Amino acid sequence: MDYIFQEDGAPPHWSTEVCTFLNQHHPKLWIGRSGDADDVFCSWPPRSPDLTPCDFCLWGYVKDNVYVPPMPKTIEELKVRICNALASVTEQMLQNV
Repeated sequence: MDYIFQEDGAPPHWSTEVCTFLNQHHPKLWIGRSGDADDVFCSWPPRSPDLTPCDFCLWGYVKDNVYVPPMPKTIEELKVRICNALASVTEQMLQNV
């Protein structure tokens, strides 16, 4: 997998035809407004036009893996932790799907 397709909550993006296409051609590779039968990577949060999945999913995961004791003492240590956390995102998140 080289990508995750993310759509927003705009009505044209969550029509039945769009969801059917994404389920058939990109199962578990899309983020969007979905129903119980849809095969999504992550559902778009309801009534949340300002909240993207990166806000509640990606950044929470990264912060949980960066800010663990002992805390980094230098900017370089912080950068290394951030890079390591981002590098592990795909592997860890796919195990939880």
